[in-house]
Amino acid sequence: MGQYFLRRLLLLIPTFLGITLVVFAITRFVPGGPVERMLMESQMASSEFSQSSRGGQVLSADQIEELKAFYGLDKPVGEAYLDWLGKLVRLDLGESTRYYLPVWELIKERLPVSAFFGISTFILSYLVSIPLGILKALKHNSRFDSISSMFIYAGYALPAYVVGIFLLTVFAFQLGWFPMGGFVGDDFYYLEGFWPKTLNLFHHALLPLIAYAIGDFAVLTMTMKNSLMENLSADYVRTAVAKGLPFRKAVTRHALRNSLIPIASHFGNVISVFFAGSFLIEVIFNIDGLGLLGYEAVVERDYPVVMGILAVTSLLMLLGNILSDICVALVDPRVRFDG
Repeated sequence: MGQYFLRRLLLLIPTFLGITLVVFAITRFVPGGPVERMLMESQMASSEFSQSSRGGQVLSADQIEELKAFYGLDKPVGEAYLDWLGKLVRLDLGESTRYYLPVWELIKERLPVSAFFGISTFILSYLVSIPLGILKALKHNSRFDSISSMFIYAGYALPAYVVGIFLLTVFAFQLGWFPMGGFVGDDFYYLEGFWPKTLNLFHHALLPLIAYAIGDFAVLTMTMKNSLMENLSADYVRTAVAKGLPFRKAVTRHALRNSLIPIASHFGNVISVFFAGSFLIEVIFNIDGLGLLGYEAVVERDYPVVMGILAVTSLLMLLGNILSDICVALVDPRVRFDG
């Protein structure tokens, strides 16, 4: 097993290089960029103080070339990528062209927000999905199974951002039960005591949490149900019941453990829950997390931030895949990695 995971770790290197190289090249060939954005902002600012247009650029050609050289945009893609990779090895993610701050500082500032939503979504999804999936399998074709499946399939079919817009429109705008957005209220830092702050936090976070979890909740529930039903119809379970083992014990001792194998393959996501923020959900609810930071970076062509978030999230996703293999090996005794 150790050799298998060592090979998987070594395989991370070319995979990571391929992901980052492709995205880095795309950022160089798409229209617009930090220099063009600065030129546009300069022209808009100058037009406010000038009533007549001279028809020329605010910056000279030499100044534009200096800006491109400062941001490394004057180099070929391959050379510029190697420069970025060299900085990454030294844990330097560069400097934002929009905020003029180190990229890592921006990520670290928004990390707690995304960590809260990621961990909460992960815990809630598994705490609800596994028991509900078990109950649906044991009550297959019952009224409870049919009614719950309607809501589950609806949650699976609707995109998370559509659910977010619906929740925000109905429960925040029309009914006024929840705030229109934000991670905490304006008076959060003036509240005293643990419970007032906790209630304020969850009052703002409940609707986004539902939008975050709805997709994973539906998938995990149906995966748990189908897996348990498949194992309940297996020969080894029927044999155990025929030999006198109570059905409840046959479920808990035999079928349930094997049914958790597909669920265990999702456990690797726990390593990337810190970056589970959805771009559109955080935009809809105005949550200042990594999702909103990444969305604004793409819109504003803040390529250092885009590459910084991509580097961290892709590395965590790749490590999460390895963690999923470990979880499957721990749950399923039939899995061997000797080959």
